[in-house]
Amino acid sequence: MDLLSCGKVTVFPQPKAGISIFTRNSRLNLHSGLSSLHSLKLSSGKYKLQLKSRVPSKKLQHPYALAARQDYPQNADLPRQYSKREKKPFPIPIVELRRAARARAKNRSGQPRRPVPPPKRGLLVKNLIPVAYDVLNARITLINNLKKLWKVVPVHACVFCNEIHVGPVGHPFKSCKGPDSAFRKGLHEWTNAALEDILLQVEAYHLFDRLGKRIRHDERFSIPRIPAVTELCIQAGVEIPEFPTKRRRKPIIRIGRKEFIDADESDLPDPDPPVPLKPILTEIPDSEIVAPSNEEETVLLAEETLQVWEKMRGGARRLMMMYPVRVCGYCPEVHVGPSGHKAQNCGAFKHQQRNGQHGWQAAVLDDLIPPRYVWHVPDVSGPPLRREFKSFYGQAPAVVEICVQAGAAAPEQYKPTMRLDVGIPSSIREAEMVV
Repeated sequence: MDLLSCGKVTVFPQPKAGISIFTRNSRLNLHSGLSSLHSLKLSSGKYKLQLKSRVPSKKLQHPYALAARQDYPQNADLPRQYSKREKKPFPIPIVELRRAARARAKNRSGQPRRPVPPPKRGLLVKNLIPVAYDVLNARITLINNLKKLWKVVPVHACVFCNEIHVGPVGHPFKSCKGPDSAFRKGLHEWTNAALEDILLQVEAYHLFDRLGKRIRHDERFSIPRIPAVTELCIQAGVEIPEFPTKRRRKPIIRIGRKEFIDADESDLPDPDPPVPLKPILTEIPDSEIVAPSNEEETVLLAEETLQVWEKMRGGARRLMMMYPVRVCGYCPEVHVGPSGHKAQNCGAFKHQQRNGQHGWQAAVLDDLIPPRYVWHVPDVSGPPLRREFKSFYGQAPAVVEICVQAGAAAPEQYKPTMRLDVGIPSSIREAEMVV
């Protein structure tokens, strides 16, 4: 492995020498003693190597240290999969939240109060309205592109469990936990997958007033449920006539901790009818989907799909920083709003003790847009995956794996879990010799 191709390379001289060199993805060999460094294996730390310069120079009279930095680790494990009997951990531990609250209270003593963010006052964040439209259009574009790539890249789903695989044939790993899996010894029975298997449909209740009263248990069937990403975009400023929502032009007036009244807007002119800031795209019906005609068109479509995937996730992350999203700590239920609903429809472990109520906590991006990890196939045209070499294969989100197999380059942030630099043994004897 070339040292200078692993990421940023910085030359740190001694205090008397003030020279630093920064390169990225460079193949230059500055000195013959810097040809390779084989110790960059499993971490993304900073490596220093004391060397003496062979270039005669009056400024470089002292040996200097060479440090290599990587933006992403070379190999990384997947996020932990929690058991159904375990509660999800909080994104930030309670102890740290309390410590930060005490520090804020201590620093705020004797100072004027900080302004309340617009969403807590019932208003919109103006600079995030275009972001909400971009996220919604990116989601629709992603669905349309996946329908087209689906006709080129085969995707398989297990009949008995929720596992999927992207590739010509299903993987041979014994990981099925569906009905009668013991009789099949954990083997999967593969069939054609659907779009819902690739993009998990996380739904949430649509709120007419995000600051209004919480949804009661007897209202759970009278309130529509829509995709959680769409609901987040609507609360952030997207106007969809089918799902109206209340827009305030003046901040609310707090009369208590949980009570407020709307400000008088009679002195303001009549509001204009809601008009979308940007045109909203529509999903293409399955009957009108046309597969890419050639390989070049397939590669361009795969690259565009990766771009809209990252655009949707990046925009949703920005929206979640201002508009809170809640998730149940026991089940995948998601609620977009300052506090969760009161519907008693949690069926997770020991839900009888909680009377079916959800344990709401702050959600992370993967709760709103699950990545859906699948096994990465190193060579689509080569031999299929082998059960004996399972520890040598990596994984990637299903959308990323589809685009990579269609010809797009693997994004940098997903390479650690895909294990692209791990060599696949050619025989079982060779695999047993690996330490």
